[in-house]
Amino acid sequence: MVPPGKKPAGEASNSNKKCKRYFNEHWKEEFPWLDFDYERKLMFCLECRQALVRNKHGKAENAFTVGTDNFQRHALLRHVTSGAHRQALAVNRGQPTFEVQAEGGGAYPDLVTTPTSTGVKVEVDPAKVAVLTTVYCMAKEDVPDDRCSALLELQRFNLCQALLGTEHGDYYSPRRVRDMQVAIASVLHTEACQRLKASPYVGLVLDETRDWPESHSLALFATSVSPCDGQPATTFLGSVELQEGEATAGQLLDILQAFGVSAPKLAWLSSSLPSDRLGRVGPQLRAACPLLTELHCLPGRTDPEPPAYLSEYESVLDALFRLHGGPSSHMVPELRAALDLAAIDLAGPRPVPWASLLPIVEAVAEAWPCLVPTLEASAPASPTARALALALRQFTFVAFTHLLLDTLPSMQKLTLVLQPEEPDLALLQPLVMAAAASLQALRSSGGARLQGFLQELASSSSDLGGGRCTYRGVELVGYSEAAVRGLQRLRGAFLDSMRRGLRDSYPGPSLDAVAAFAAIFDSRGYPQAPEELGAHGEGALRVLLRAFAPAVVRQRALGDFALFKRVVCSLGRLGPRALCAKLACARSELHELFPDFAALAALALALPAGAGLLDKVGRSRELRWWGQSGAGEGRGGPAVKIAVDGPPLHEFDFALAVEFLESGWAEGLLGSQLT
Repeated sequence: MVPPGKKPAGEASNSNKKCKRYFNEHWKEEFPWLDFDYERKLMFCLECRQALVRNKHGKAENAFTVGTDNFQRHALLRHVTSGAHRQALAVNRGQPTFEVQAEGGGAYPDLVTTPTSTGVKVEVDPAKVAVLTTVYCMAKEDVPDDRCSALLELQRFNLCQALLGTEHGDYYSPRRVRDMQVAIASVLHTEACQRLKASPYVGLVLDETRDWPESHSLALFATSVSPCDGQPATTFLGSVELQEGEATAGQLLDILQAFGVSAPKLAWLSSSLPSDRLGRVGPQLRAACPLLTELHCLPGRTDPEPPAYLSEYESVLDALFRLHGGPSSHMVPELRAALDLAAIDLAGPRPVPWASLLPIVEAVAEAWPCLVPTLEASAPASPTARALALALRQFTFVAFTHLLLDTLPSMQKLTLVLQPEEPDLALLQPLVMAAAASLQALRSSGGARLQGFLQELASSSSDLGGGRCTYRGVELVGYSEAAVRGLQRLRGAFLDSMRRGLRDSYPGPSLDAVAAFAAIFDSRGYPQAPEELGAHGEGALRVLLRAFAPAVVRQRALGDFALFKRVVCSLGRLGPRALCAKLACARSELHELFPDFAALAALALALPAGAGLLDKVGRSRELRWWGQSGAGEGRGGPAVKIAVDGPPLHEFDFALAVEFLESGWAEGLLGSQLT
């Protein structure tokens, strides 16, 4: 035992220092566990000493149980976040220590391991698991259902021990692939319900797919936060057919309710539909959900009322790249390289938004002088090449290409910032503002690329006369003063459409909230000087307190903010995701010390953005499109659920899937609204 007043190894006293420090009475208000012995001039931790008296605290000997005269706030902050102090709190409240909780799943065991419905661990026939594993992998890899029998035979041929010489009953017949998919999807659905019920806040993501010109459906995703470890997750809820082209708020809330999500927990709305297509859903949801904030970060969100020429331009690019960008004798290397850079698969199921991809437009502009003669050389044998050559010679086509070269760079930066797994949200508002300013400048004076192109044409026209003009050695078609005036109108309509799209996707109040989250939870941006730390983030906190008033206690949050910043600084230069995860974790000391900031951290983690969400949305789009346009019956809802949401094999509970299948529960678990 260390004698009272002495320091354990590694902690030096201030007693012999030239500049002696003194105890500050205000520390007792900030740290309720702090006690001071005025006779011995030592500080103690009441929680740690109480745990020591109970003789249950393994880490007994620390500076605050034996007494310390290290009168620095940093020492107090370091102690309050130490493992010894957290263990003492757990012991004093009659809970197992945090190390033991972590092994058993803690207060949220259902989110760590999914129990069977009986709660008893049962032995499962390996043959049944082998068949279900085959069905699971088929769904993940998009293998048609009718291949199941052949795959099982192939595994037997390769001497898969679990499948040799066994009969599994009618449930495990290859004819019952659909039933097995439903059972597997039911396990995923059960886990999704547990995950969403436990999450303090949830974000809703709506992604529209036009399966046929007259058929529309919405894929639903939910973003959530685990109270076990503070980690965010994205869950595919399913898809719902749109009636009369529009979903209703009541319909969406009913689906969320089926997953255990009540309206007060819905904090974010993100959609690929522009505001005119979203209709009344946004206002209706805001009326029912007091926390709801809209921020639409999904790729492919169209601008409201784009000019008609945009679709004509993209159809020309689509035909051009399919003719000269694919692996054929007509391939143009510049176009092929652009496809690779933009990660475009020409055999993919969805239309490509050609005019929004900067590498594509740059490649067309660079290769244009060679493309026109190449197409004209192929024109006698190919009507498509003849039509493309004429389209590429059009003045409006070349001018619009230069307009895109002026417009897309700022939009490209905005797209890239949202793609990482942990987006840097501090950059979002500045990039949106920069993009809006760039569009306004282009609207007023025109861009450098377009103006340079027009000046070159004017010079060429004066030399050739007769209304003729050339650009980079190729004569253009359709150039005239009237065409230039028409281009100016097209430029104005296009830029106005893009500006409306920016405002529609990134509303000002939502951007303010995102910037405020970054200011408060990114400790790397905290000022280094202690005297500057006091005022840092005050305005940002007030923004969040207004935006998410029902989730926080305003006065308590304002009162805790100074201590919160000091504690955060003591933890080192944590990124926003790491700090928010610590706060959102229900077992952490920070969660208990700062409940309002824990709530705000959970709201920040539930924000629908990042690679995890984009990957699942992209996978869902691919599967749903093929399901409608491909041959046969297409992909069923359970198969899509498995393909999008299924975890790695070693993380899936096949025993529970066996129980669902054999008990006959699976058919009713997925909900009639979801397909």
